[in-house]
Amino acid sequence: MSLKWTRRSLMNVVAMGAIVASFPAMAQDKPPVTIGLITTLSTPAGYIGEDIRDAFNLALKEEGGKLGGVPVTLKVEDDALKPANGKQIVDKMLGDNIKLYTGINFSNVLMAALPSVLGANAFYVSNNPGPSPFAGEKCNPNYFVASYQNDAFHEAAGLAANELGFKKMVILAPNYQAGRDALEGFKRTYKGEIAGEIYTKLDQTDFSVELARIKSLAPEAIYQFHPGGAGINFAKQYANSGMSTSIPMVIPSFSMDARMIAATGNAADGVYASALWTTETDNSASKAFVEAFRKDYGRDPTIYAAQAYDTAHLIGAGLKAVNGDLSKDGDFRSALRKADFTAIRGNFKMGSNQHPIQDYYLTKFEKNADGKIVQKIVRKVASDYHDAYASKCSMK
Repeated sequence: MSLKWTRRSLMNVVAMGAIVASFPAMAQDKPPVTIGLITTLSTPAGYIGEDIRDAFNLALKEEGGKLGGVPVTLKVEDDALKPANGKQIVDKMLGDNIKLYTGINFSNVLMAALPSVLGANAFYVSNNPGPSPFAGEKCNPNYFVASYQNDAFHEAAGLAANELGFKKMVILAPNYQAGRDALEGFKRTYKGEIAGEIYTKLDQTDFSVELARIKSLAPEAIYQFHPGGAGINFAKQYANSGMSTSIPMVIPSFSMDARMIAATGNAADGVYASALWTTETDNSASKAFVEAFRKDYGRDPTIYAAQAYDTAHLIGAGLKAVNGDLSKDGDFRSALRKADFTAIRGNFKMGSNQHPIQDYYLTKFEKNADGKIVQKIVRKVASDYHDAYASKCSMK
């Protein structure tokens, strides 16, 4: 063996060692996963998007900018509650090769944007809306819902109304996908008489005509779904009409969230609601979340915030399973279906249509010992509740 050959061999060994040593550094330099968070940050409903964004950022902060141990970059855009805006933002983000989306808080915006996401073989994990078409025949392997199927929340409200003994009710909702799903869901489980079914405009502010009609129909109670600013106006006008003292109101939590309570004053006192979570939910994960949210943002979290926080951790479970590599789409789907995370609402499983199986509660807004109106849990009305559309989904 010559000295020249030995030196060349040593040089080769050193070079190979340098390459091997660089592998961990190269792995650490892997770019973070970008998540497109599209939500409503302007318009009177903008506070909903703020809670979604802030809760998602809280989950990231608690993990040092990671979800499931994977570095994440959040790209936030405002859809201004316009379906065309939502689709345009998604199309632009897809052009930037973003493969994972969440954040939309209105069904009409999601219905416009979702086909682009799924058509590009990207993933969407819904933190709030669960429109019925995509829970049944249009279900898709890349579409997951971490909140609820739209009808299910209102089906639980129908069960609650039965338990409260209301035999004759008027029901109201805005005339858009979630509003129609709301009233269909309520009618599916409510056993009493529907004295009137009223549809309003999504951006309506004056409900004087509807209130006059309710009075003429003389129901035992009403059920109304109006989220955001419309819900604030409805609750105020209903209380001012004097009917709230004689005709009780049943709602989903979305019609009187924590931010709406502050805006409506005592109008919330005594109102019944269906819920899957409230700030009074009694488990350690929920208590820690509420405390952290209050500390960071100086306000109570809404149901929208709670769902966004759970959504972040569900996504984290998926990212952990593939180490942030979304090209491993089969493994990512499997991990999302397993839903291996601690939901602050408590019981949470994925159904065959990739919508939650979970518990629902009857709650009542009333003052606590400090005189603050909170949403107290009265009792559970549904356990391990499946939505009505899973059987129409071809995925198994």
